[in-house]
Amino acid sequence: MTVQERNELMKIVRELSYEEREVTLASGRKSNFYFDGKQTALHATGGLLVGKAFWDIVKTFDGPIHGVGGLTMGADPIATATSIAAGLEGQPVHAFIIRKEPKGHGTGQWLEGRKNLPPGSRVVVVEDVTTTGGSSMKAVDRAQQEGLVVLGVITLVDREEGARENIEGQGQILKSVFTRTEVVK
Repeated sequence: MTVQERNELMKIVRELSYEEREVTLASGRKSNFYFDGKQTALHATGGLLVGKAFWDIVKTFDGPIHGVGGLTMGADPIATATSIAAGLEGQPVHAFIIRKEPKGHGTGQWLEGRKNLPPGSRVVVVEDVTTTGGSSMKAVDRAQQEGLVVLGVITLVDREEGARENIEGQGQILKSVFTRTEVVK
């Protein structure tokens, strides 16, 4: 990803994903600002740039990497964009989705994309925003229960509210495209 592309992605994140308003976060905490990374990842140009940015970070992990994914919904467009960016470079890195509860019919599975990722596959968990790291660690735990080897977590925006310490305290790595400090100027 070029510096120009990174700057363009930052601009899209600021315009579409950042809002100053009172919200309750997934962690249960109250906040006076909000990041909705899906708005950027689902934007035509934003999605392309998200895929490139995440793929550049995925490549910093020791290979091989077989898959990228995380908890539905925040991870879904990011995993797909990253998989496509990898494919454009000739690397077969599959996307996967972790359900918040097992499928209520059919196979009752937790993980979509299972046939592309047999047990032992090396994966990276992706996330749109991290606050405390709780959602990321749910994804890590579920992926490990499904037999995947999780190498770490990548987030579009780290809110810098404890996620890094919590995730790394549980033996994982957290890498971010942007931090709150970079986005909120």
